[in-house]
Amino acid sequence: MAYVLGVIGVAIATFTSTNIDDIFVLLGFFADPKFRLRQIIIGQYLGIGVLYGVSAIASLLALVIPAAYIGLLGLAPIYFGLSRLWELWNGGEAGDNPEDHAKASAGHGNIVAIALVTIANGGDNISVYTPLFATRSAYEVLAIGCTFAVLTAVWLGAAHSLVNHPKLGAPIRRHGHRVVPFVLIALGILILYEAGTVTLFR
Repeated sequence: MAYVLGVIGVAIATFTSTNIDDIFVLLGFFADPKFRLRQIIIGQYLGIGVLYGVSAIASLLALVIPAAYIGLLGLAPIYFGLSRLWELWNGGEAGDNPEDHAKASAGHGNIVAIALVTIANGGDNISVYTPLFATRSAYEVLAIGCTFAVLTAVWLGAAHSLVNHPKLGAPIRRHGHRVVPFVLIALGILILYEAGTVTLFR
């Protein structure tokens, strides 16, 4: 029992330390009426699932993915941030037309956007997860994955609760969709910088 708890403890520490900033990204998505709850949940789980899957495969193949190439994922949040800024600039304020929002949310574009931002934001997590998985058995890697799934739900619940908080929720919902584009662009630039991706263009 102590052994299992030890593995779960490692998983909790790893997930928490590598996904703190993801809470703020989720706050932005929950504050934006254009993103539905179902889309955010599916997109987030897809993103975390890809990060977990790639890390597991990389550990099995003893593959080392250069950080500079992982950093290319930072272009995704920059693109989505610029797109949202363009919408706001052209008067596409959230809440203008509920029918339009319903139509926009009918497709899978929002889910893909959320998944890509999650992957880009957690791209550097692969360098942490891969060596961790490489030193664990298949059962331990599976246990870590299950723990990640539970913690992803906790992250989603925490962000959703903050957005809907009696006092904090109103200002987040009122101004969140205006802040999100700048957060995404800054996030993308930070990813490109920290990963050393700029060296690929020299």
